[in-house]
Amino acid sequence: MTQATQNPVDIINARVSGYKDLQMLLVNQEGIIEQILPMGAIKADSRASVIDVAGDWISLGGVDLQINGALGLAFPDLTAENAHVLQKITKFLWDVGVDGFLPTLVTTSVEKIQRSLAVIADIIPCKQAGAKILGVHLEGPFLNYQKRGAHPAEYLLPLTIDEVKRVLGDYAHVVKVITLAPELDPTGEVIPYLRSLGITVSLGHSQATSAQAQLAFELGATMVTHAFNAMPPLHHREPGLLGAAITHPDVMCGFIADGEHVSPTMLQILLRASYQEKGLFLVSDALSPLGLPDGVYPWDSRQIEVKNGTARLADGTLSGTTLPLLVGVQNLVKWGICDVETAILLATDAPRQAIGLPGIAKSQPANLLRWHWDEATKELTWQRFLG
Repeated sequence: MTQATQNPVDIINARVSGYKDLQMLLVNQEGIIEQILPMGAIKADSRASVIDVAGDWISLGGVDLQINGALGLAFPDLTAENAHVLQKITKFLWDVGVDGFLPTLVTTSVEKIQRSLAVIADIIPCKQAGAKILGVHLEGPFLNYQKRGAHPAEYLLPLTIDEVKRVLGDYAHVVKVITLAPELDPTGEVIPYLRSLGITVSLGHSQATSAQAQLAFELGATMVTHAFNAMPPLHHREPGLLGAAITHPDVMCGFIADGEHVSPTMLQILLRASYQEKGLFLVSDALSPLGLPDGVYPWDSRQIEVKNGTARLADGTLSGTTLPLLVGVQNLVKWGICDVETAILLATDAPRQAIGLPGIAKSQPANLLRWHWDEATKELTWQRFLG
């Protein structure tokens, strides 16, 4: 969504995650980052507009790899008739600091999955005036019944190549990530097949042991869906799926920082035990009421009640949040779990890394956020900047 500027822009005295000391970012007339250099490395361009951010942090916008809907629309309910709402959602997400996202389809019928995939496949090639749709995240239907959480049991499927082909249909090229329970495939054939299609495999809603998870990583799985949730807890004799993941240098775990899905204390343990932004990334796991007030809303054939940004089924089952991605960044800093730089990376560069996209660097569009830490109020705030 970067727009060409009338003149080049030099951003000076910026803190940039991943770079030491204060930096200057040189943005050309086309809105592209030409250089990120230490302050004083070169003289400012006499043609450029100079913006002094006085030590504030500059980052790319967030990338949300697990978001189930917004503005009242759940992505599994996409149709040709309501596709225009998806366009509104891209604009809404842009306004809450998200540059790109994976519309996430939770477990439902194969017919509804393919209907949603067809709509998204038609929209992706179009120029999007907002957050970019980077592909689709299929969260199911190949999940363990015992760890299904809020996913409807009647639509869960066995994990076989034939069933995967039936679910993907003609839309494998649209799917970027799929969450599955690896223990459902004793043959070990499905993960390599999905990787051959260019799909990133994430483990979740699973009862996998540490050994089963390790085998899945050897077969090509590289992610874990919402760490701690819908999987066995860490245990000192059986570390399980999560223990195998956070000690693996090539696996990244998504996590939710709303204070409800995972205790802040456990998040602190998670960050200390893993490789921080090299092994973790923030997700919102937001549901369709994102952008709407608290209340009772339809969710597939059931209802969810949203209170203070947390959504639960009638029986109390936790089903998701309605908090935007960048609230997680602010929470991590507010709770004292990590520093500002790490928190920003967890929502911006880390999710990009998880799906093979570059972080902030030369030649990237200057869709930037400016973050300000107020020492007096101990508050972290952000605003769109240039993009």
